[in-house]
Amino acid sequence: MANDSMLKFVGREQSYPAKRTAEERTDDFREIAQRYAAEPAEEQAGRCSQCGVPYCSVHCPLHNHIPDWLRLTAEGRLREAYELSNATSTMPEICGRICPQDRLCEGNCVIEFTGHGAVTIGSVEKFITDTAWENGWVEPLVPGKSRGQSVGVIGAGPAGLTAAEYLRGHGYDVHVYDRYDRAGGLLTYGIPGFKLEKPIVMRRVERLKAAGIVFHEDFAVGHDASLDDLRQRHDAILIATGVYKARAMDLPGGGSNGVVPALDFLVASNRKGFGDAVPAFDDGSLNAEGKDVVVIGGGDTAMDCVRTAIRQGAKSVKCLYRRDRANMPGSQREVANAEEEGVEFVWLSGPQSFDGGDVVSSVKVRKMRLGAPDASGRRAPEPDPAGDYSVNADLVIKALGFDAEDLPSLFATPELGVSRWGTVLVDGKTLMTSLDGVFAAGDIVRGASLVVWAIRDGRDVAATMHKWLKTKAANAKVAA
Repeated sequence: MANDSMLKFVGREQSYPAKRTAEERTDDFREIAQRYAAEPAEEQAGRCSQCGVPYCSVHCPLHNHIPDWLRLTAEGRLREAYELSNATSTMPEICGRICPQDRLCEGNCVIEFTGHGAVTIGSVEKFITDTAWENGWVEPLVPGKSRGQSVGVIGAGPAGLTAAEYLRGHGYDVHVYDRYDRAGGLLTYGIPGFKLEKPIVMRRVERLKAAGIVFHEDFAVGHDASLDDLRQRHDAILIATGVYKARAMDLPGGGSNGVVPALDFLVASNRKGFGDAVPAFDDGSLNAEGKDVVVIGGGDTAMDCVRTAIRQGAKSVKCLYRRDRANMPGSQREVANAEEEGVEFVWLSGPQSFDGGDVVSSVKVRKMRLGAPDASGRRAPEPDPAGDYSVNADLVIKALGFDAEDLPSLFATPELGVSRWGTVLVDGKTLMTSLDGVFAAGDIVRGASLVVWAIRDGRDVAATMHKWLKTKAANAKVAA
């Protein structure tokens, strides 16, 4: 197929892979969308306008070569398309599933601005790599020539896994330590299966294990070993634990039974999907079945919670958000999916208290309105004098985001430097912390962010660690 396969956006309409009906998909945790067949994938890739300045790549945190692998896909050169997409991303099929493309690459597609509808970049990316796995094009990770140095990675989420892959490729012995019993971090336990089925994550982990990366699961740094212990074992350490501490919401009744953090709810659900014993789910504490559920927040985590509650058989699911739809931080596609599945969004509403005594039974809600823009440029919510009201709630899920944990205390390393927000302080160029040979990356440095940013952070910190370790080895050789 020649290059005239491109620039078809005028005569060829945008078409995403078909979604299963809401009635069908709310009965399980399988992904909601079908995958492209080869022909429609090539046709949709051919809508790309091959911009001279590709805004899609500019607004991709990984700066993926999007127009190039779209062209290769349109030409039927799928293996080359995969190899190019894999060149900048360790997890392209995962990004194709969970990245908010409507806010990143597709939201900045030039033909979207012309009214023709963006190229379906995420769906094509998913198709390319799923096809690569099926055809055996995803090659094993081949370790580089052994350097005789080892690296300890704390955290098996996207940043830690990405750094581990690159460092193993450079020839280092890599050990990954994680507090959970399965690797993957939020990919495994935070993101529901209807967005990311777990075998997709596990095959990535197995590929790393097959390359000789050693995983120490159920390993809590600060309990099973201190950070100083790990520094004695390894030539360098990477902290990539992510942020898991639920953002505080100090309201009357906040300690009532039935008021739970979002991550507790999502982890319990994902564990049940693995077939684990989850007492807090089995006793109903973290199970939405038959309950009036209220989720507080407007980000992607809130969307995960409302859609999980629907699948668990909740009696009703409401999402309270203090701004309006246009000003919410979560993906508009996720909102649309949730509405199709029966979630009710209550815009311009903020919780005032959780009522019912020891066990929550309702949420007192204050109506809000949008005032003047705040420092971020978004219009700030303020109380609306129209008044307050109550909504029934047997289960309230707090999805207001995450803050950094107290890592100096958790790791028994008070000398680890942190900011006033609790994030780890690093040198802007080397990404090294206040401790020699200890690096940090991901959400613990930047604060809670998207998975694609964590992958980029893992890639960047692996490069700086490689440079530092080579210098360390050279200096040791001179000293000897």
